[in-house]
Amino acid sequence: MSAHRFGARTFAKGGAVLAATAFLALGTAGPASAHVTASTPKDAVQGGYTKVTIRVPNERPANGTVKLELTLPAEYPLASVSTRPTAGWKVEAVKATLDKPVKAHGAEVTEAVRTVVWTADPGVRIEPGQFNEFDLSIGPLPDNTDKLVMPTKQTYDNGEVVDWNTPPPAEGGEEPEKPAPVLNLVKKAEGADHHGEATATAGSDDHAAGTPGQDTTARWLGGAGLAVGALGLGFGTGAVLRSRRAGKPTA
Repeated sequence: MSAHRFGARTFAKGGAVLAATAFLALGTAGPASAHVTASTPKDAVQGGYTKVTIRVPNERPANGTVKLELTLPAEYPLASVSTRPTAGWKVEAVKATLDKPVKAHGAEVTEAVRTVVWTADPGVRIEPGQFNEFDLSIGPLPDNTDKLVMPTKQTYDNGEVVDWNTPPPAEGGEEPEKPAPVLNLVKKAEGADHHGEATATAGSDDHAAGTPGQDTTARWLGGAGLAVGALGLGFGTGAVLRSRRAGKPTA
């Protein structure tokens, strides 16, 4: 066998190992990414307003999602919550009386939205392998926390209910099996006025890189892909160099 053929075969084997490893990485990370998430078109600033997009993937191979119930945190009441119409879905914002009134635009607010429920019209559902997005405009955001945890129940057309309600883990901890959607908040800059940030255009990309609350799986996969690619390149280069040395005539 010539050194050239030996090097080509070795390089091909290295490519096969690379492909298998990449497939394993994707297969391992896939299920972890399929949960309900919350994101914003830009930083959600404490004391300001923002649009929140709830992304709902369908995890089941045969059943469809027909209902979604999101709970807003009672400890951080939001005086203003409005919903955006979603084709094929009815939405209801349910208010509750506050234990302690809050101020908004100089007025005292005694009740606030606690739950938002989206229900699919007959014949409509989020199909297996698909997702849908539901938008809210909320504010003023609290200025005494850096995150809002929003437990969400996802109901399938066979009656199954998946409760995404586990708070985020401490830094460095493992992601829970049923994580609740989380909206991360940033501090208001000196002299900045963030009123009206909820007026982001409907066509804006709510899931750009670096968006608070966005699932980090894509970034994890990107890093894993680079590492696996570098490993495969190293295998291939080493094989070619060895084959050349093996085929080089002695002086």
